[in-house]
Amino acid sequence: MRITLVCPGAAWATHDVHTGLLAGLQAGGHEVQEYALSGRLQASRVTLQYLWRKQCRAGGPLADTRPTAADVQYHASQGLLERALRFEADWVVVVSAAYLHPDVLILARRAGLRLAVVFTESPYDDPEQAKVAPLCDVCFTNERTSVPRLRQANPHTYYLPAAYDPASHGPEASAADGDVRAHDVVFVGTGFESRTEFLSCVDWRGIDLGLYGAWGHVTDDPGHPLHPYVREGLVDNARTGALYRAARVGLNLYRRPGLGLPAESLNPRAYELAADGVCTVSTPRAEVGEKFGELVPVVRDPRHLRGLVRHYLKREDDRRAAAGALPGRVADDTYHHRAADLVAHLC
Repeated sequence: MRITLVCPGAAWATHDVHTGLLAGLQAGGHEVQEYALSGRLQASRVTLQYLWRKQCRAGGPLADTRPTAADVQYHASQGLLERALRFEADWVVVVSAAYLHPDVLILARRAGLRLAVVFTESPYDDPEQAKVAPLCDVCFTNERTSVPRLRQANPHTYYLPAAYDPASHGPEASAADGDVRAHDVVFVGTGFESRTEFLSCVDWRGIDLGLYGAWGHVTDDPGHPLHPYVREGLVDNARTGALYRAARVGLNLYRRPGLGLPAESLNPRAYELAADGVCTVSTPRAEVGEKFGELVPVVRDPRHLRGLVRHYLKREDDRRAAAGALPGRVADDTYHHRAADLVAHLC
């Protein structure tokens, strides 16, 4: 099968889904052409701003012609039509679609291209994703409770769970580990308000906690209780795996869904930590118990988290027993498996 795979437009997080599916599709023998939306967005932003300023210097109109975010998205997205048609793609698969202009999807359908989208932000962005769903032939979502909602917009909607990339996580990836700090406890992710509130209520004295990712105001506020634990900021997926494997305990803190939306599915971090054989402590999701049983204890409040972390730091045997059993639980949860599941719905 010939597939044009559209990058999500972000340089991290959802980009890992793209690279994982790319490797999985290629491993499955499919011919894949990438459409690098993230780079095109930056180029379009620079180009349109330059042309606008040039027009201003020539005495042309000002505010009413200043390029908007929608203008940038359309300029960056429109090349997808030419690329997919020239490639004679059997399918165009869009990862996320948050930064791809919807008009291009409409035009692609008119041109006879078959479209699939992999939604990565359920349930948080379901209202926005439901607007995109009718423009595609097939939709996939990372959250199982979102399937009924999104099927109201597109009946051909399926659950495609998160996964991990063997190139960055698991025994094969460990051979390429570089020099990373071995923390007592590590968390890699974005410092959403619910996470910062939760972690700020934990007594971390005497524990080497490492927080990596985008932590915004925590990074900028030396007085914030978590400020001493924020490290180098954004890290790529390979370095994330190395940090996990070097840590004694890994944290997995889910975002609060908000808007009364339920959430039950595992995130990519859950699969990655398990593949790397890291003793993990998690906040609740229904799939945590279904997939890992008692191997991954669930905490509901900061006091419980503090007690579990200190328990595992003191009890090496318990920590190693849990960590050693986890990789087997996710042996069939790589992006190679997810790519095969995705293709099965396209054929």
